[in-house]
Amino acid sequence: MLLVVDNGSIYTKKLTDFLTKKNISFRKSTPHILELNSLKKYGSIILSGRTKNDKKINEVNSKIINFSIKNDKKLLGICYGAEILALTLGGTIRKTKFIQKGNETIEILQNNLLTNNSIDVFESHGFEIAKLPNTLIPLAKSDNCNYEIIQYNEKLIFGTQFHPEMSLDGNNLIEKFCSL
Repeated sequence: MLLVVDNGSIYTKKLTDFLTKKNISFRKSTPHILELNSLKKYGSIILSGRTKNDKKINEVNSKIINFSIKNDKKLLGICYGAEILALTLGGTIRKTKFIQKGNETIEILQNNLLTNNSIDVFESHGFEIAKLPNTLIPLAKSDNCNYEIIQYNEKLIFGTQFHPEMSLDGNNLIEKFCSL
């Protein structure tokens, strides 16, 4: 079963609608009510984007990331989910010069399990990963962002700076993640 952690993104409904359409069994929870000891019953986790900074949300998402690493749980962090993945492991983020909003083509830097070709995705963020920690590998970039897709070493832990729930290519990426 998949756990969707709803961090307040306006796009989470698109994600859950897609999962429902594909008959992917999931449960949705917010960080404020999620019981961390329940994480062991999920095979994979998706961390949604967010709309505002919240210390409690950051703390819970960092604990989910550390749990996933320690227990070999599949994880996909979307937008904020990728940023908190980098921050939790010692990376940094920065405010973008201008809001990134709209379609973008992502260039794949190396073979990976999520996508093999360049893909067209939807961006919507005002922050981005500035520096990756040594444990995260860049898998894809765009003209506007060096870290569009990242992965934790050899584990099935990924982050996307873009919103895969908002494009066909992105939906294919989510489906591949769910089938890993």
